[in-house]
Amino acid sequence: MVLSYFFIPSVSKIDYHSEQCQLPFYFAMQKTDNFYQKRRFIIKLGKALHKLGSTAYRLEDNLLSIAKFLELRASFIITPTALTFILSDDEDDQQYNHLVRVSPGDIDLGSLARIDELVDELIDGQRTLEEAIDRLAEVKNKPAPYGTLLSFLAFGASSGAFAMLMHTSWHDVFWSTILGWVTFAFVLWSERSRRMSDLLEPMAALMASLLASAISMFDPSINIPMVILSSIIVFIPGLSLTVGLSELAARHLMSGTARIMDSIMVLFKLYFGAVLGMALGNLMWGTAIFIPPETMPVWTSWVAVTTLSASLVILFKVRLKDAPWGMIAGYIAFGVSIWATEYLGVALGAFVGAFALGLYSNLFSRLMNLPSSIVRLLGLVVLVPGSKVYIGLNSAVSGQNMLNVPDLGSQTFLIFMSLVAGIIFSNAVLPHGKNL
Repeated sequence: MVLSYFFIPSVSKIDYHSEQCQLPFYFAMQKTDNFYQKRRFIIKLGKALHKLGSTAYRLEDNLLSIAKFLELRASFIITPTALTFILSDDEDDQQYNHLVRVSPGDIDLGSLARIDELVDELIDGQRTLEEAIDRLAEVKNKPAPYGTLLSFLAFGASSGAFAMLMHTSWHDVFWSTILGWVTFAFVLWSERSRRMSDLLEPMAALMASLLASAISMFDPSINIPMVILSSIIVFIPGLSLTVGLSELAARHLMSGTARIMDSIMVLFKLYFGAVLGMALGNLMWGTAIFIPPETMPVWTSWVAVTTLSASLVILFKVRLKDAPWGMIAGYIAFGVSIWATEYLGVALGAFVGAFALGLYSNLFSRLMNLPSSIVRLLGLVVLVPGSKVYIGLNSAVSGQNMLNVPDLGSQTFLIFMSLVAGIIFSNAVLPHGKNL
């Protein structure tokens, strides 16, 4: 328990006969301030972690641990759009309820690591509650570590890397990279315009479709649907769907259901924008005859994983000292899943990949005393079949097959469940060291 913050004057300096200094009142006020600071810290911590993309069950477990350390009784209800805090102090029978509406958080693994270190410093007595609250505000307001230029390059690189992973062609990789940069321009626009923020996903998909249709007029060897998907791959909510399913598995039904429904709506918006853009493109400049190009060699997959992992380090704002661990997670997830797929099939291959990734991330958590999610999420992105959900949606609506994959819908569902099961089994075999 951190007590250095609560300074009590020496009794010898107190005038017992003074009407301005009544000891019972003094200690009562001190208890009130004590409870005020504790609840203030917990609420600010909860809002900060939610903003950084923490899952409901991990966020709740972490807040309960902090409340126990601060000697408070607490209950929390966590959803993607609302936080409820119920806090009470048995010592003076105080109770406080706080409900706040929030927006779904964005992943910021660098800030997550800094907050985790802050909590450790508080528990170890290196910081007072007041200092921890001030430091929390500094972490929240810290500017993006990599800047606009690197984020711009990461958007294009991640789009090109995804096209490379799909073994399409060098033409698709090149144009996917270019359109990924166009998508980033819409992201910058949305940060400055509330109207564009509401229309970001469908507008980005519409523009990517229009430009891809125009490009096909002078480069008919591009796979238009695949280039569109690659250029908006950053918006495909594959990771969010996986997190939602893991929350359902952890019996956080409200949060899991809300997250899955939000992900489905994002997919619908993206697909509508893509369909509208292709329709407008066909009206404006017609339909090009597709000329199949040569597919890419198998070894390019490892180049794609390297590029994608490096891009995710920037997009997820990972600290430089944690970046190598995150890139290794991508290699482990991809390599193990590919190896296991040869013997067990795609779905069980994903399970083995997720299991190996979970063991690695939990080992990282224990060795480095940091949350396992810092490296786990980077590897999980390589495994999640979010693109297959989009492809399945396209097949169901238009009847066109972007990939020659039999039973795509059932396979995608099995992969999602395999990923969740792999993480659960890895936590049972080797528990993680941190709750964040």
